[in-house]
Amino acid sequence: MSLLTLTAGDWRATVAPEQGGAILSLEWRGQPVFRQTPEGATDMLETACFPLVPYANRIADARFEFEGRDVRLRTLDRFAPHALHGDGWLNPWTVESVDDGSIEMVLDWSGGGDGEDWPWPWRARQVVQLTDLGLEVTLSVTNTGDAVMPAGLGLHPYFHKSADSRLSLSATGVWLTDAREIPERVAAPDAVVDWSGGLALAEAPFVDHAYAGWAGAAVMEGGGRRVILCGGAGAEWAQVYAPVGADYFCVEPVTHRPDVLNAPPSEQGGLARLLPGESLSLVMTVIAEDL
Repeated sequence: MSLLTLTAGDWRATVAPEQGGAILSLEWRGQPVFRQTPEGATDMLETACFPLVPYANRIADARFEFEGRDVRLRTLDRFAPHALHGDGWLNPWTVESVDDGSIEMVLDWSGGGDGEDWPWPWRARQVVQLTDLGLEVTLSVTNTGDAVMPAGLGLHPYFHKSADSRLSLSATGVWLTDAREIPERVAAPDAVVDWSGGLALAEAPFVDHAYAGWAGAAVMEGGGRRVILCGGAGAEWAQVYAPVGADYFCVEPVTHRPDVLNAPPSEQGGLARLLPGESLSLVMTVIAEDL
């Protein structure tokens, strides 16, 4: 598997196109911003960041109905009975261009026919770029078929956590989940954790929830620096994943809430409906500064 190293100013990143288009490391001034991928790791959930396409997070029981079509998706044993994160992170990407500070890669999905695969064809494009300011990742998906396709996007960065790490982000609500980790209803953020005033991650309970009405930025302080993530237009949801005792935490900019493909038709859950040839895009930036 070929790895590509990007550099710009004080920033350095390693990207593995063949491994789900994943970022394996992101460093600023020689210190990890994303958690480091263990050498030789093949488990995508051990990487530093990976793309979510053509949907993000869970689809309950790996099935949904769209435009009168009953769709069943393939599952991974570890997440069964639900489908998770789409197909982009499970397939190799093709490099279209690369230079010292950026890489552009694509993934073509031909559609799964009537089997247990996403039935609509699409092309995803991911550009990973470093500048003197930091990291920018642009992810897009284009409907390459001849029928309307549901779509969503996300990025799944794992941030390095230091002993004094704090997280701040503002949102209007949080999706509470049932015992199967499927969203049930929206509540005030403090029903899980209200991050708006900043909270030490060492004091936080286990969190794996989607925050709605996200203001689009997350500020992470610790280890003598401040890291700022911005989700860009369309990322009105942030999935926060913070396991107790782990050396990482996740703030994932996503264009829709989990299980949006099974949401009531009247809900504004963020699902896109792409006509043939239409595209959906998402931009994530990560910068850092001294405290």
